Amino acid sequence: MKGAVLLLSGVPGTGKSSLAQAWLRTFPRGLHLPVDTLRELVVSGIAHPSLSADPEAARQFALARRVAFSAAALYAHAGFAVAIDDVIWPHDPDALSAELLGGLSVSRLFLTAQLETVLERNRTRTGKPFEPEMLEPIIRVLHASMNPADFAAAGWQIISSEGKALAHTLETVLKNGAPSRVWERSAAGLESEV
Repeated sequence: MKGAVLLLSGVPGTGKSSLAQAWLRTFPRGLHLPVDTLRELVVSGIAHPSLSADPEAARQFALARRVAFSAAALYAHAGFAVAIDDVIWPHDPDALSAELLGGLSVSRLFLTAQLETVLERNRTRTGKPFEPEMLEPIIRVLHASMNPADFAAAGWQIISSEGKALAHTLETVLKNGAPSRVWERSAAGLESEV
């Protein structure tokens, strides 16, 4: 049986990774593919996000997305649920989805939260190969330009993670159509903030 694929987008700090992992735990087998993590596997020559139109950064993001979609297809065809977590615009995944995810159940979710909330979440990040504050100007620009209405018009489900416990956000996602297998078993204990 083929697995489901969930594409998650949103400004950094909206809780994409936390939600992806919680959603995947509702399945017997789940794979989380954060595009940033794939990019950070580059040992030398990585181009970090910036406000400049850096062609090398754009190329590296495109490569990481292609790897994520290719891996998602392989795992989903093998019965895994897969979550791809990225900062991606409404129509950016269309070509990759058509090319690599055809025949699979694919849901699209855009997470939102207020600017001050995502900035505070970013400030408390750990484990990034760069200082989180370097993302602050990028977050401000993305927050102002990633319009939820544009995502809704392109068929994405829109969910706010503002002030909600992770279990509540996950329950909202599942009630609005994202597939799950074992929600009843996994809902207990998910009380941390997204």
